[in-house]
Amino acid sequence: MVNVTINGIAVRVPEGTTIMEAAAKAGITIPSLCYLKEINEIGACRVCCVEVEGESRLVSSCNNLVYEGMVVYTNSPRARQARRINVELLLSQHDSTCATCVRSGNCKLQHVANDLGILRNPYPQDLPKGLWTTTFPLFRDPKKCIKCMRCVQYCEKIQSLGIWEMTGSGSRATIDVTYNRRIKEADCALCGQCITHCPVGALRERDDTSEVLDALADPDKITVVQIAPAVRAAWGESLGLPRELATVRRLAAALRSMGFDYIFDTTFSADLTIMEEASEFLKRFTSGELKDYPMFTSCCPGWVRFLKSQYPQLVPYLSTAKSPQQMFGAVTKSYFAEQIGVPPEKICCVSIMPCLAKKAEKNGHMYVRQTDSIQDVDIALTTREMDRLIRSENINVSSLPEAEFDSPLGVGSGAGVIFGATGGVMEAALRTAYYSVVGTNPAPDAFRAVRGQEGWREAEFDMNGTVVRCAVASGLANARRLIEAILAGQAHYDFVEIMACPGGCVGGGGQPIPFEQTEQAETRGELLYKLDRLSPLRYSHENPEIKALYDRYLGEPLSERAEDLLHTDHNSWTMPLSLRLQMQDTEDTTIHFGED
Repeated sequence: MVNVTINGIAVRVPEGTTIMEAAAKAGITIPSLCYLKEINEIGACRVCCVEVEGESRLVSSCNNLVYEGMVVYTNSPRARQARRINVELLLSQHDSTCATCVRSGNCKLQHVANDLGILRNPYPQDLPKGLWTTTFPLFRDPKKCIKCMRCVQYCEKIQSLGIWEMTGSGSRATIDVTYNRRIKEADCALCGQCITHCPVGALRERDDTSEVLDALADPDKITVVQIAPAVRAAWGESLGLPRELATVRRLAAALRSMGFDYIFDTTFSADLTIMEEASEFLKRFTSGELKDYPMFTSCCPGWVRFLKSQYPQLVPYLSTAKSPQQMFGAVTKSYFAEQIGVPPEKICCVSIMPCLAKKAEKNGHMYVRQTDSIQDVDIALTTREMDRLIRSENINVSSLPEAEFDSPLGVGSGAGVIFGATGGVMEAALRTAYYSVVGTNPAPDAFRAVRGQEGWREAEFDMNGTVVRCAVASGLANARRLIEAILAGQAHYDFVEIMACPGGCVGGGGQPIPFEQTEQAETRGELLYKLDRLSPLRYSHENPEIKALYDRYLGEPLSERAEDLLHTDHNSWTMPLSLRLQMQDTEDTTIHFGED
């Protein structure tokens, strides 16, 4: 243990503790803009600099360790003056029109500048220039970037993609796409983690809220909205609602007050996905198709983009089942359209998702039927966009009574709810696969071994005398490690679930961003598992509305109509290959983009 004194307070901390961590233990907050523990500890912003007795220079507190007898002043006149100058210099190259910034009120730079009492900037403004596409789901504004390197480090260390890098030098240094590529040319998975870890508004999702408002105002459009499982765990955070008030049915009430004609729960189509995916797994498994490589889940479009760009040789092992978002749209514009007696062209299908990749997924390569040109989903909003819509409509959500979902696509099981947490898809699929093989339901929590926050987990389960080897990974660097082990013959599985975002969809790149930017996936995931435990339905195959859909329309899982509506050809669209693969094959340099 090490004894230090910080602002006159004696603190005893373990050896290897940083000054910032020691100060926090003493109840002292040292401001910072760039720091992310174990990810970005480079002291780039210099806002966390403190004065150490005996040192001639100020030192960054985020990456300097305490030593025995150290005396630190975190807010001395010298430290405060340096902090102020550093922030003023950052502001000189930052577009400070906060009123039109998506992060206004939730911006670390804005907060630090206000705390320092910066009312005017003595340095002339010199904003960087740069162009960015307005069609790609991920938007970057160079005028707001503070060059903190968070996006660079997170994408490299946690997602293993390295989409971002520092370019230029001096005052012209900025963050841009690696190797002088345009973002559309890069192998970006659209996980959105760079957005949720950006301290300012330099990165955000493409805003599609105006399209929703136009659809709601169109008297010829029937608006149908679906709410993803993970959204219910987070939507109230940025609205200041406690979790007990931020229920999914209160969100349904808010959407109803906006004017949506029909409101449904994506847990319905999560159950539908399980019916198809579990059946597909059993078919592939029993036929011997999985003797070399496992079947991979296909629910996460960020993961699908990753696999297609990094390991295209494994694409045939992806489940052909569409994601719950796309299955819902397909059923809405076929079965549901027939139920209410309208042509599918009149329906505008909106989805509320915790994810940026869903914006790309809903584009051209997913249709109602393989021969049609009608999109399953018309507009995909992130949870953040939906919260902005609620605020723009001046809806007092806490005063709204809860509203029920519409029928016949509104009932979901607990198995569908846990889709939003890492391991949830695997667990839900195994519950139904077990029933299909054995003829009786397993205990609802029989497959809980796949739960957890470890980046790569594995488990084996006995199904009527046959062992099924499973693995679950979340975060793309963990996915890469798992795949490399499979390809090297160091690991072998039958069924693998992968989600692009650490912790699963609950930690998705479209979810609300906590001001302190602490990781919330575990807390949100626990809520989903609690909702599963409380659900009267724990198995997808027992969902009465799923049964009715098959009885009245689809026939059975993997039927010809189910294949046409609910499955996709992953080769019908392409992704830019990783630079590693491009260098291996330089003969064909033609690149097509599935998102445009």
